[in-house]
Amino acid sequence: MSLEDLASVVSTALENAGVDAVLTGGGAVSIYSNNEYQSYDLDFITTRNISEVTEALQPLGFVRNVGDRYFTHSATEFAIEFPTGPLSFGETIVPLDETSILKVPLGIIRIVTPTQIIMDRMAAYIHWNDNQSREQAISVVQSNEIDWKLLYEWAEKEGASLSIIDRLKELG
Repeated sequence: MSLEDLASVVSTALENAGVDAVLTGGGAVSIYSNNEYQSYDLDFITTRNISEVTEALQPLGFVRNVGDRYFTHSATEFAIEFPTGPLSFGETIVPLDETSILKVPLGIIRIVTPTQIIMDRMAAYIHWNDNQSREQAISVVQSNEIDWKLLYEWAEKEGASLSIIDRLKELG
């Protein structure tokens, strides 16, 4: 099963169980870069209790070690993680209704937008000098429509140099 297929099966199961969870991180980069970057885990941000998540994923065969945020399944190499919410990029908190829902053959994927995943990757680059995150942002820019106005507003609010966003835009 591909990462996108697994993301849709998991996202659909969570939605059906009433658990609001948004795919972000490397999994979103993989989807938006046409797997130019391959992640081996799916990061879903939720503010729901881990017991609700566990209940939604058990029918799919996922298991979680006590005290661990990762869910695994013997039939896939991909792990599923539930970092603590709320969904944010730097200091910017993003409401659930500002994310996207992709309709794919196996269901849906509640996922950050391409612009939001660039915010996520650029926050890592700016705050931790994470060059891999910058490269991932570039690959997303090259394959997607980006809301540049929103990205510049985010960078300004975060106190980031706008020249970093200018350079990213040039590379797209």
